[in-house]
Amino acid sequence: MEQRDVPYVDALLAHAERDPARLYVPGHKGGDAADPALLQALGEQALRLDIPALIPGIDVGPLERNYFQQAQNLAAEAWGARRTWFLISGASQGNHAALIALRQQGRSIVMQRNVHSSAIDGMILAGLAPTFVAPEVDAERGIAHCVTPDALERALAAAPDAVGALIVSPTYFGACADVRALADVAHERGVPLVVDEAWGAHLHFSPELPESALEAGADLVISSTHKIVGSLTQSAMLHLGDTGRIDERSVDRAVTLLESTSPSSLLTLSLDAARRQAATRGEDLIGQTLRALREAHERICAIPGLDVLDPPHAGTPGVTGWDPLRLVIDVRGVGVTGHRFAELLRDQEDVFVELATEAVVVAAFGIGGDAAGLVRRLVPAVERVASTAGAGSDPNASVPFAVPPAWGPLEMTPRDAFLGPTEAVPFADAGNRIAAESLAAYPPGIPNVLPGERLTTDTLEFIQRTLKEGGHLRGASDRTLRTLRVVAE
Repeated sequence: MEQRDVPYVDALLAHAERDPARLYVPGHKGGDAADPALLQALGEQALRLDIPALIPGIDVGPLERNYFQQAQNLAAEAWGARRTWFLISGASQGNHAALIALRQQGRSIVMQRNVHSSAIDGMILAGLAPTFVAPEVDAERGIAHCVTPDALERALAAAPDAVGALIVSPTYFGACADVRALADVAHERGVPLVVDEAWGAHLHFSPELPESALEAGADLVISSTHKIVGSLTQSAMLHLGDTGRIDERSVDRAVTLLESTSPSSLLTLSLDAARRQAATRGEDLIGQTLRALREAHERICAIPGLDVLDPPHAGTPGVTGWDPLRLVIDVRGVGVTGHRFAELLRDQEDVFVELATEAVVVAAFGIGGDAAGLVRRLVPAVERVASTAGAGSDPNASVPFAVPPAWGPLEMTPRDAFLGPTEAVPFADAGNRIAAESLAAYPPGIPNVLPGERLTTDTLEFIQRTLKEGGHLRGASDRTLRTLRVVAE
């Protein structure tokens, strides 16, 4: 097999083209028994390819006839991994599996505090006891960046029994850590480095981008392939580095524990196809996108009141490189928050961005597609919104924003807090109580509160303000946020 091949896609196509008698699930029978709305939405071909697992000649049998395993092997080769697992529950499943695999070696872990909420969920599932390491923060814009090697060294020194360290690179905003130095720090302490590279599945395929985590010596890498590389939403990969510091069988057991026994062939075939595109055309496609983004950067920076965070900002603490496929626009100078700016782009221009904070909006680009066309649509829309968004405000003033408060002290392990006795209390009365659930403004999904942390008044006020400005909250069992679940006293 070569990288131009798509063995799993071809096997599914061949099976569907034979038009077999479908005396297996799913019940839509390849589309024959589907509701017309489903056929209209997905098309007959998609339903014909919705084929269950454990079909000889597709995904079971010796390697020469197990085309699903061949596809995973090609992915490992493409990303430079020892082994790759296809995931159908997103990078969230990868975080869960990574942490359960580490738990098989011990209970203590060092973890970057601004990890995605799925990493916190994985820590709860695994029963790990965390030592958190704080990232560097852009205080001007209220954006958390990456962990420095010195900070990781201090955290590992404080947790001598740690069985691993988990960091994030790139961040949601595009900041890339010095993964090579972080790997050296972890390995000198005898622990593996796990990298949540959900936003960096494309880094390996262009010399114009920062070094990928596997290339930099990471031991296990979570890759949200759908985000930038372009497989179907909810599909992802987990890559094991060729370092020998994490037992392959432990990872495989964890993935098996968490995976569905009814995996979606549509999700997995999209991983096979996206891998081929990245491996065979990725450098050229990324080059085209970068050329369009350089034009966007220049034109947006020329708009009064706007700035762009991009490679010129790399080199600050916690930022060794910058992934330019996230176009981060600082909008404070036009007199509105990022939440309001994104709302105006959506309502007035039908332009949807990936993320908004009080200070910035983030436009996410993929490795392919008509990036130049998107830029031609985005820039005039941004210019029109910028010219009217802050009408009536002082043109020399920028919008103040709420700096995220310091995290509360961790009083008990997240698992004990989540699974132990709890009670619901009015939101206004939750101050100084120990949280029993995560609270994460979403996006970006970075927890403001963890189970086991003591709730502070500042944190509760920040959450309320974020929601008022248009953000969303993940983790609260009471979606109205009238109450919070806390540890019972």
